[in-house]
Amino acid sequence: MIHNSAAQSNLVGKLVKWSVMLLSLCMLVACGGPPKWVKQGSGVYNEEEKAIYGVGAVVGIRNEPLAWETAENRARAELAKTFETYTAYLMEDYAASTNAGDVTRVTEEQNIQRAVKTFTAVTLNGVRPIDRYKDEETNTYYVLTRLSFKEMTEALQQAHQLNAEVRDFVKRNAERVFERLEKEEAKRRAATTKTNE
Repeated sequence: MIHNSAAQSNLVGKLVKWSVMLLSLCMLVACGGPPKWVKQGSGVYNEEEKAIYGVGAVVGIRNEPLAWETAENRARAELAKTFETYTAYLMEDYAASTNAGDVTRVTEEQNIQRAVKTFTAVTLNGVRPIDRYKDEETNTYYVLTRLSFKEMTEALQQAHQLNAEVRDFVKRNAERVFERLEKEEAKRRAATTKTNE
């Protein structure tokens, strides 16, 4: 009888051990998968620090270094689109606040277009990838790039091609325009989520 009880106890111990191992394995599988940023995609996020993020992806390239490079370039392009929207909002606000007449307005709009292109070229030059992920099942490569709001405003304020008045406007209004862009991005994501449902 004692022998049978020890065998049962041993069997229960093994069952508990296997159950814990199976549960741990299930949790690992459930926790695996793509990082949060893969599903979030590119855009403006105000988490621990305000920043613009770009997510690039490529599938079907067998040469791994080329796949990573392509995904990174696409991430930079996605970030650039959002950044151009930000600078366009900033310059649009500047034009609205300095518009004094038809002649000035034409000149300002030409300067604004140049400023948007200059900001994008100068600021995006320093963007670096911050994370990578490969989906082994689909052979898809993902790269995440980031441009912090702090770096962005510093670059805008230091752009030598801009006159002092524009730089002062950037310094005063950059935060407000970033918040405007963040709201627009949130609306866009909400609309995309509704469409996909």
